[in-house]
Amino acid sequence: MAKGKKYSDAIRRYDRDHLHGSDEALELVKSMATAKFDESVDVVIRLGVDPRKADQIVRGTVVLPAGTGKDVRVAVFATGDAANAAKEAGADIVGGEELVAEVEGGMLDFDLAISSPELMPQVGKLGRVLGPRGLMPNPKTGTVTPDVAKAVEQFKGGTVEYRTDRYANVAVSIGKASFEAAKLQENFDALIDELNKVKPSSAKGRYIKKVTVSATMSPAVKIDPARIEA
Repeated sequence: MAKGKKYSDAIRRYDRDHLHGSDEALELVKSMATAKFDESVDVVIRLGVDPRKADQIVRGTVVLPAGTGKDVRVAVFATGDAANAAKEAGADIVGGEELVAEVEGGMLDFDLAISSPELMPQVGKLGRVLGPRGLMPNPKTGTVTPDVAKAVEQFKGGTVEYRTDRYANVAVSIGKASFEAAKLQENFDALIDELNKVKPSSAKGRYIKKVTVSATMSPAVKIDPARIEA
């Protein structure tokens, strides 16, 4: 894909092979985020795990203390009091079997799905629709829970999901380019702390192997893994 002039200019401003400290890298990314919209700041971390092995899949949620800067659209599969509580907590879409039918029919106007345990037998039928998009509720990420209202508040307030992909990469947006560098650093540190906490006992060798950070329209900056691994 052809890159624009701003992207090409940004590449010439720094050594793409240099391993930066996280604070330096975040400042550099902020300086290169010159688009007309507020660009997301995204971190990609290559872990020393084998995602083909069930005991080495790294998955969960982390609270970003400075928030995400995004308006997360949340759909909740629930009925009765739980549904009412979810609405009061700020859920964008709430419903039971009728919502399952809408999603099955192609309605995907949300960024995150939460389900009460009682609705999971119905929601489970949506695996082919939600699974490929990373939207399937799962107890491991706190998106299948009896307290759907609390989950809505958490994900609206800065909790994000993470999971290794087939190449052992974890990709997480840690905020917006408009954030102060210190706020991005807080979120970055929270993500690294979380990943270190959930390191699989069966993972051998260096755990955090490669780290890059970039803004939506800017090139990636490399961070030295040796400076951040516990």
